[in-house]
Amino acid sequence: MPDMTEEEAWALDEEVTKNPPRVDPAKARYKDNARRVSRMVALDDLSADYLISVSAATNKTPSEIIGEMIREKIFSST
Repeated sequence: MPDMTEEEAWALDEEVTKNPPRVDPAKARYKDNARRVSRMVALDDLSADYLISVSAATNKTPSEIIGEMIREKIFSST
């Protein structure tokens, strides 16, 4: 994924500031309504590129890939 130029970043910032996304919490999909936790993870470029490549090759979402990696790590440590 190519990096944005500074001009593109400012244009995107202006667009999102003028038109913030509309979110309806009633339409959120949770497996367990008691666990309404929002998680955001920042990745370095190498990790993001790896996830995008594996995602394209396996037709899985990055979340699915991360979940599989975590489960593998948990099961291998027990």
